Amino acid sequence: MYKYFNNIWLGLSTIAIGLKITIEHLFTKNVTNQYPEKYHPIKSGDLALNARNRLLLKYDDCNGCNGCVRACPVNCITLETCRVVPGDEAPPLASGKKRGLWVLQYDIDFAKCCFCNLCTEVCPTEAVIMTQEFEYSTSNRDDLLYKFSLMPEEQVIEKREMAAKFAEEQAIKKAAAAKAKAEAAARKAAEANNAEGNNAEGNNAEGNNAEGNNAEGNNAEGNNAEGNNAEGNNAKTL
Repeated sequence: MYKYFNNIWLGLSTIAIGLKITIEHLFTKNVTNQYPEKYHPIKSGDLALNARNRLLLKYDDCNGCNGCVRACPVNCITLETCRVVPGDEAPPLASGKKRGLWVLQYDIDFAKCCFCNLCTEVCPTEAVIMTQEFEYSTSNRDDLLYKFSLMPEEQVIEKREMAAKFAEEQAIKKAAAAKAKAEAAARKAAEANNAEGNNAEGNNAEGNNAEGNNAEGNNAEGNNAEGNNAEGNNAKTL
């Protein structure tokens, strides 16, 4: 019985304590900042400059090195590049350096981004930066896929075709050079074999001549010996 009434008392007392705190705040000064009509953290200067908010790509500074893609732990960055082929005029980077790659696609999926800041740390041209913009919430997930490439689709297709054609031409030249090298090596080997064959024939001919000379010498010695024998026999007969 005691436990029953004690539980009722505890329930009512805790409710009273909560209501007391609520009632006290009803009569205190309102400290809520009316956002964004009267208070904005960026405009007020309260937001730190190094805050990790939405990323931004400075397209003219990007050299397509792929460093940010490799550094991203959640694979939220999609980058596609192609080579600037000879004869294709490419504007330099914002730093003045020569552009070696066209950036055909640069997308960041902020639904995946963990705001680790690694992509900004590894960027050699400081093309990827953190901004102070944090107001980009949406009810549509597709709206969080930001496309930073400024190249029109027609130009993207053109650059792809030029790069593919250049790669094909280079492959043909490389194959022709390899074929010419192989043919030159085959000719050199054939000449070396012919030279060895001629040397072998010359050595055989010299050997045959030497053998012939030896045979003739032996024959001559034999004839001389027979002649001497004949003279000796004649001398005995006399």
